[in-house]
Amino acid sequence: DLTPLYQAFANEQLVKVFHACKQDIEIFVHDSGLIPYPLYDTQIAAMVCGYGESISYENLVMDLVGASPGAIVKRALAEHGSDVAISFSGAEDVLLIELAQQSGLPYRVFSLDTGRLHPETHRFFDAVEKHYGIRIEYCLPDGALVQDLVRKKGLFSFFRDGHAECCDLRKVGPLRRQLATLSAWITGQRRDQSPTRSHLPIVQHDPAFLGKGGTPLVKYNPLAEVGRDEVWASLEGFGVPHNELHERGMISIGCEPCTRAVLPGQHERDGRWWWERASDKECGLHKR
Repeated sequence: DLTPLYQAFANEQLVKVFHACKQDIEIFVHDSGLIPYPLYDTQIAAMVCGYGESISYENLVMDLVGASPGAIVKRALAEHGSDVAISFSGAEDVLLIELAQQSGLPYRVFSLDTGRLHPETHRFFDAVEKHYGIRIEYCLPDGALVQDLVRKKGLFSFFRDGHAECCDLRKVGPLRRQLATLSAWITGQRRDQSPTRSHLPIVQHDPAFLGKGGTPLVKYNPLAEVGRDEVWASLEGFGVPHNELHERGMISIGCEPCTRAVLPGQHERDGRWWWERASDKECGLHKR
């Protein structure tokens, strides 16, 4: 009888679900290490993923096991309506917009404009808006906070102090404000993007941000199981816009000072924050 086991996990607020599939689930319990436990009952899996909070969330987790990216996007839009939005910045996110467009359902798109993006990225945003006939909801940093940081530490303090402080002001703060108006968001994260994303679930309660009214925020990662080559094959097949910086060897594109081209054979994230360890290459938008 597994009931006591999964009820104990469901009541533990520090449980984080790192990976879920039909075969097993790996559950990480804070301060207790990684505990692999075979759970073949998807209902048990759903209770663990949702901490037993919501029947609709449990059903959502079960329904999306093995679902295609398009089906996941469509379900998110149908489930949350105007309270869900696609987070847009790069190639994977264009694919999400394309899938949302194909669903025939209304959808929203937002993007973080940090004030340090490449001009090519702004032109890319404009091309996407024109291609799909949409308006992206741009989220800007607090000008007073950025001004204070730059006056105290200069324009390139992240090379000396690490990128976390700058990213927190320019990215995390604006994202937190945007997500506080939603009940769910859709991201273009993939498991093969970096070691920090290798156990990314398809759907989860966001471990870092809260939604409307301080309620749990549902986070959809429809491309979690999709590889980079598959993403680009889809983009080429659909004939959608892409950032011209990709043609200069930049694969993972962020702010201009923190992005550079990668060499053949290098990982795509090697072009981001190259002066820091691979395990540190997250800007705070996505927590494990």
